[in-house]
Amino acid sequence: MQSPPDWPPTPGTLRPSPFPHPALHALHRLARALLFPAYWALDQLLGCGAPLARANRRRALRAAAGAVGALLLLLLAGLPLALPGLLLWLPLQAWRRPFCYRPPPECWTPPAPWRPSAEPARCFGFLSANLCLLPDGLARFNNLRHSQRRAEAMGAVLLAGLRPSRYGTTGCSPPGPGTPGGSLIAAVPAGLDFVCLQEVFDLRAAQRLVRRLAPYLGPVLYDVGSFGLQPGPHLKLLGSGLLLASRYPLLRAAFRCFPHARREDALASKGLLSAQAQVGILDGRRIVGFLHCTHLHAPSGDAPLRCQQLTLLLDWIQQFEAQSRPGGDAVAFSVLLGDLNFDNCSLDHAKEQEHELFSHFRDPCRLGTRREQPWALGTMLNTSTLRHSVACSSEMLRRALEQEEGRHRYLAGPPGEGPRTKPWRGRRVDYVMYRGVAGGPLSPVSGRIQGAGPAGAGATPQPDSCPQEVEHVTFSTALAGLTDHLAVGLRLRVSVPS
Repeated sequence: MQSPPDWPPTPGTLRPSPFPHPALHALHRLARALLFPAYWALDQLLGCGAPLARANRRRALRAAAGAVGALLLLLLAGLPLALPGLLLWLPLQAWRRPFCYRPPPECWTPPAPWRPSAEPARCFGFLSANLCLLPDGLARFNNLRHSQRRAEAMGAVLLAGLRPSRYGTTGCSPPGPGTPGGSLIAAVPAGLDFVCLQEVFDLRAAQRLVRRLAPYLGPVLYDVGSFGLQPGPHLKLLGSGLLLASRYPLLRAAFRCFPHARREDALASKGLLSAQAQVGILDGRRIVGFLHCTHLHAPSGDAPLRCQQLTLLLDWIQQFEAQSRPGGDAVAFSVLLGDLNFDNCSLDHAKEQEHELFSHFRDPCRLGTRREQPWALGTMLNTSTLRHSVACSSEMLRRALEQEEGRHRYLAGPPGEGPRTKPWRGRRVDYVMYRGVAGGPLSPVSGRIQGAGPAGAGATPQPDSCPQEVEHVTFSTALAGLTDHLAVGLRLRVSVPS
């Protein structure tokens, strides 16, 4: 007789250090320390050229002249340290695993495992948010400052909604009739189990968030990316900006870097972070869920490159899930989260809107190409109004976005100054999508992606599909004044047939 799986399970290949030997880790920390003075001075110099600093150019130049001179001297003084630091840092990337794993603390208690024999359905909460935690100088180009302070404030906001989850918010509402609904809220949605964050590029900000989140959410993957010289050749100095936190134990994780990038994305290691979490036990087998987090190419005119990245995503998702199938695991969900940098309303994004991604993953906010649910809302904020009092208050911003006038004022307009749809709902570039067909049985992991049919269309249950229903979608202004995006939440109900 097969013994039941342990709970919580051992995290398999996940280890805290991204290096195979402590000496390599120590050398890597030394290299970062040598690089930091020049990095900090260069970052501050870049911030002096941001549009925010040029709002009153004459006064800004007078006030900043002394600071610029001091920063230039610091940069010159830091270069003799930066050169050996770079020469040490570059070869170390060949041994570095492309993410850091923060194991849960000893006091951490995961949710009770889902056992369908006693609990026919369980709901899982997902959140995706772009935090714009760039190095401080670069963040100023988005009208945001003080990345370290913002990281602390974001951690406090997220914890305000996550603390109740520690005590087991896993129940589901009875399934309701009709299509799922969505709402605009001023708080972090309750009952979160998985949080995927984007643009956490600044390592110090990432570490602040991790220290805040880990005691309440459990395991965290951060500092994600393939750094150094990459095939192409490309030099990657920034990571992917992805951070994944989970209430449930993580078993495996992998990161794949997109092979091509252009312009401002060329130095960033954007790609796909995939993770396997165990959420329950069924007949002696593990019940697992798959999480795929990404952030696509940003420049708006590069549609062919984004389409290429979407195709790679599907291939990499298939490969990761196929490699994660020993023991005949049952699959509860497969969810794709992140900032895809295209919307479903602009004509400029026609190629991305018609990509085959939407025949494999269901977008609950989408009715079809350039057709949105009436409750769907744009997630990109207008950077020019981020410092306004309304945009800095979660409740005031929520009320403003309920009105057409407020959406025109505080949500970003179409790329290239194109026409706005009527009524204007904004540009939704942040997605939480899932794969599966409601009503199918829990089943072993398949080596291929099972299509769910085009979004909004009916689909025939497949042998490898998962029984999933969307309970609710939320657009949250909880991070108002801290970032230039709204957060998007999804509550997914998974059940076994009676």
